[in-house]
Amino acid sequence: MNRRRFIKGLLAVTLAGLVTSAYGFFIEPAVRLRVRKWHIRRDDWTAPPLRIAVLADLHVGEPYVGLDRIEQVVRRTNALAPDLILLLGDFFASHKGVSGAVEMQELAPVLAGLEAKNGVFAVLGNHDWWDDRQAQRRGSGPNRYVGILEQNGISVLSNTAVKLESVGIWLAGLEDQLAIWRKGKPLGLDNLPETLAQITDDAPVVMMAHEPDVFPKVPNQVALTLSGHTHGGQVRLFGWSPIVPSKFGNRYAYGHVREGRRDLVVSGGIGCSILPVRLGVIPEITVVEMSA
Repeated sequence: MNRRRFIKGLLAVTLAGLVTSAYGFFIEPAVRLRVRKWHIRRDDWTAPPLRIAVLADLHVGEPYVGLDRIEQVVRRTNALAPDLILLLGDFFASHKGVSGAVEMQELAPVLAGLEAKNGVFAVLGNHDWWDDRQAQRRGSGPNRYVGILEQNGISVLSNTAVKLESVGIWLAGLEDQLAIWRKGKPLGLDNLPETLAQITDDAPVVMMAHEPDVFPKVPNQVALTLSGHTHGGQVRLFGWSPIVPSKFGNRYAYGHVREGRRDLVVSGGIGCSILPVRLGVIPEITVVEMSA
């Protein structure tokens, strides 16, 4: 290889790196938005077909995910005409790229625009608990975001199961598994046995759990577990993510996972954590269609 070819090759590689970096830091996380659909059929699904819209890890904060971006997400979600809308926690961003914070008093009225004939429900994520200094000192709830969300028509489930008679299912919401910091380690407020004990019949169960790591403990009576937290690793190439915030690594990094008779869907979410970068994990509204 002569010197001219070497320089041309080096420039090409450098340019490709700059373009990829610009895309990963400025285009994919802040501009792009897709609808990712999963169709899951189960022979034990006794309820009518159900379309669930899932919004995970909004991580709202300027300039990447401002209120105008959330308004776009709300419009796109409503246009899908979901039967049920579920919010899987981590409402605000804390990475160093945040130039302007947004408060829940500003965000919740925008989320109140979400429309689903069977309701809008939420669970909290680890960042929602870490943001609440009083809850951290107490080592327990109540969490400061819950009241504001519920005042805006969004029911927050905390180790709670409710029967949605209109769709013939149980909806369960598990509290966060990394909620409270003690001695340098995050401890969970989740109680899976207590949550499942509230289910009193054989109707299908849909479980919201911010982190997917609980999935191996979820029994077969739960037809579907929905999680976020991982952001698909934020960087995902050829179905593999180099860094996943899960003790199971890529096993529950993203998408539909079936283990035995249990189904899990992990949403790639909307926003970013740690660094404001997404590459190969386009911000998404996740839609899960359940049927027999």
